[in-house]
Amino acid sequence: MFRTPKSLFRTLAVAEAISWTLLIGGIILRATQGWAIAVTIGGGIHGFVFLAYAATAILVAKNQRWSAGPTAVALVSAVVPYATIPVEMWLARTGRLDGAWRLEPTTDPRDATWHDRLLRWALNHAWLLGTVLAVGVVGLYVALLVIGPPGGRG
Repeated sequence: MFRTPKSLFRTLAVAEAISWTLLIGGIILRATQGWAIAVTIGGGIHGFVFLAYAATAILVAKNQRWSAGPTAVALVSAVVPYATIPVEMWLARTGRLDGAWRLEPTTDPRDATWHDRLLRWALNHAWLLGTVLAVGVVGLYVALLVIGPPGGRG
């Protein structure tokens, strides 16, 4: 489905922007119609997509060998409404999303590191990687739900 890092990152960047729309719409409905449930629904969807986007950004950053700067920009962009779209465009324009998944070792000395070998192994077991990431995102999401919404319940 996501044959390239670019397609995965772009999909989650757009999903993150859409989830901002749901959250903002929910806030507007709560303020104008008194529908608190709208924030619960929009916020829940946004929170889940936020975590999935962050996991995707980290995976793609590792695969693409981004430095700390672009990685931090990608992660922080999820905190600013709709910022994932221009960040995705910038990453694509600067070539940071070009290329394939790194499934095979190359002559690059970095390919010999344990974490690059682990990345290749995980990428070559895509269903397992996807399952582990999904379980991790769901687990973190549930833990955050148990802790409670940002700013408390008041």
